[in-house]
Amino acid sequence: MDWMRVAGKAVLIGAMLAVSGCGMSSWFDGRGDDTQNVPPGNAEYSQQTIEREIYGREGRPSSTIWDLFRTREDAGRVGAVNRYIWNASLEVLDFLPVESVDPFTGVISTGYGTAPGSGQAYRATIYVSDPALDARSLNVALSSRSGPVDGATTRAVEDAILTRARQLRARDSRL
Repeated sequence: MDWMRVAGKAVLIGAMLAVSGCGMSSWFDGRGDDTQNVPPGNAEYSQQTIEREIYGREGRPSSTIWDLFRTREDAGRVGAVNRYIWNASLEVLDFLPVESVDPFTGVISTGYGTAPGSGQAYRATIYVSDPALDARSLNVALSSRSGPVDGATTRAVEDAILTRARQLRARDSRL
C-alpha cells in the first residue's frame, strides 16, 4: 500500500513538472520578458542570441510536429506537377523504357521503344508544366529514329494521356 502512494505521488509530481515546463518556451520566443537586463535597442540581438543558444547555428526550425496536422496542399500534386497527368503519362507510354524522371521539374525522358502493333520505334519527352489538370499543362515531344513524328500522332498521344488522367482523377474522386 505504501508503494502505491509513493508511485502515485511520483507520477503526480512528474506530471506537474512536465506541465509547468510547457510555459517555459514563451520566455524564448519573444512573448516572455527575456530582455530584462538588456540595454534598450538590443532586444532583437538578445532574441537572436538566445535562439542560437537553444536551437544551434541555424536558429529556430522551420517546421514542427504540429505541421503533420495542418491541411496539406493539393493532393493531386507530385512534386510541382499534377499527379494524374504524371501517372497517366507513365501508363500510356509504358512500352517506352524510362531513362529519367524528375517530378519537380516535370520532365520524363524515355528511350526508344516499339509501340504495340507497330514496327516503328519511338522516343518521347514529356513535360508537365503546371499542377492543374489541363491540356496546357502537358507537352509531348515524340520522335522516331528517322526524325520528328507527325503532329497528329503527337496530339493523339497527348489526348490519350489527358483522357487517362481524367479517368484516374474520376476513379480517385469515387473513393
